[in-house]
Amino acid sequence: MQLINALVYALSPEGNSASPPASVVATVPYYPAYKSQTDMFDGREYRWDGTTATWSNSGSRNSTKDFIEFVTSPNNPDTALCEPVLAGSSAIVDHAYYWPHLTHIPAPADEDVMLFTTSKLSGHAGSRFGWALIRDENVAKRALSYVEQSIMGASRDTQLRILKILKVILANLHGKEDIFAFGYEVMRSRWRRLNAVVSRSTRISLQKIPPQYCTYFNRIKEPSPAYAWVKCEWEEDDDCYETLLAAGIISRSGTFYEAGARYTRLSLIKAQDDFDVLLERITEFVDAEHGRVPAASSSM
Repeated sequence: MQLINALVYALSPEGNSASPPASVVATVPYYPAYKSQTDMFDGREYRWDGTTATWSNSGSRNSTKDFIEFVTSPNNPDTALCEPVLAGSSAIVDHAYYWPHLTHIPAPADEDVMLFTTSKLSGHAGSRFGWALIRDENVAKRALSYVEQSIMGASRDTQLRILKILKVILANLHGKEDIFAFGYEVMRSRWRRLNAVVSRSTRISLQKIPPQYCTYFNRIKEPSPAYAWVKCEWEEDDDCYETLLAAGIISRSGTFYEAGARYTRLSLIKAQDDFDVLLERITEFVDAEHGRVPAASSSM
């Protein structure tokens, strides 16, 4: 999380009265920490300036304005592979989910500023360890200076633990203990099972993800997303989070991502027992709708 603001700072113009603050933006739906962290630190070099939709209209955009654009690929919450929207923006590409067990890998990641984390690579979210790859030396130095002055870097204990984990992962790539092959089979099975249930429903729907070629597995792979992006289709279900919560299903409302209450996010990266309970309750929810007649389908 600390790296998010470190990179915003590093890409911002040097703070002085002659330089206007950079505008930090993202495309809906986006990870809410981008906005909350930018607002909280409120640096004179940058400010949160809304979504890319506001600025992609050439009539609204000042060509002299500096933009820092957050791009999550695959995206949280809808798992789509994304690219920058604003031409000429300084993009921070968050690749937290860009691993073969969670998405197809069309090509090696090669953007100018990239974020990674072990939280989705190996499930070690509690270690709070992430890293950035930065092409420009001056930007890298500014980001390093920010980290050193704000948190003095990650603890040595954490670094040694993550180093050991990464060594084990690398030693077993494409072998019997390949974490990506194992993780892919688990996540593919979960998506298949969930999709089979939801496909019987007219009340809710999921994002569409086609099978695609993956350069890591060297074959077409089926979807294996970290999240299900659920849309409530019936008109009366105008708050999808509350609709699922009434059925005992905990999700994260689309309002957190500026996508509106018609959407909500289900996490598929959880313990197997938790996923089994989720699937059981989704099945009960879908089965129950066959005794009801919807007022109308949503056109949103």
